[in-house]
Amino acid sequence: MRLAPYFAYAKKCFLGRSAYRFDHLMGILSTCMQFFIFYEIYVALYGNNSEIDGITMSMVTTNFVLSMGLGAVFSPDDYFLPNKIWDGSIATEFLRPISFKGRMIAENLGNALFSLVFHFVPVLVIALLTVGFNAPASPVMFLLFILSAILGFGVLWSISFAVQMTSFWLVNIWSLITIKNVFVNVLSGSMIPLWFMPKWMSGVMSFTPFSSIYFTPVQIYLGQLSFSEIALKCAVQLVWIIIIYFIGNILWKKGQQKLVVQGG
Repeated sequence: MRLAPYFAYAKKCFLGRSAYRFDHLMGILSTCMQFFIFYEIYVALYGNNSEIDGITMSMVTTNFVLSMGLGAVFSPDDYFLPNKIWDGSIATEFLRPISFKGRMIAENLGNALFSLVFHFVPVLVIALLTVGFNAPASPVMFLLFILSAILGFGVLWSISFAVQMTSFWLVNIWSLITIKNVFVNVLSGSMIPLWFMPKWMSGVMSFTPFSSIYFTPVQIYLGQLSFSEIALKCAVQLVWIIIIYFIGNILWKKGQQKLVVQGG
């Protein structure tokens, strides 16, 4: 398979985002405001306590910095396929001599790289200069954190891919996307660190793919997991990617058989 066309699509998305400077400045501002709002909430909740149930304020701050930063980078376009079905351009896409799913991934990676450079890094620097956060437990843990973060992106992309496939049958999948985003935001630990969840809920969430997206990389970064636990967690991430992508791929094949494009 030739990779040059996919690199070209990724580059196109990166440069396309670069053209709208005001938009990405507002993105940086929005992420910073969100971080400081959550930070002040937890400062009020902690009060004079240095830690709660063994969780220090610096650990919570680190969780927010990493989760919000990764959230800015992990931003798959949930309307990539629906928009092409609605305007009928999906018919043209099928005629291209490249994989449609490969193009989806390439454009998402282009957007992710842009967000990493222009959203995550500035927020990281601002947080470091203002409130500070924990350094990685070790260089090895940092490398394993990057590996787990890539797998976390794969889990989130697979979920988005499967949800988008339902647009072959539904006129509007806005409600499904909204439900998906709520589950991701709440159950992944990006809004509320999973340390503060009841034990029974933590047990339930361990059987879902959502905690694999953000919380697993954060745990690795902070050195809360042993090497055997990291191997297990990464294996779980990989299994979820395979399962969810397999479901989405079935819907993709069924959807192509059902698709009818009118007009011209």
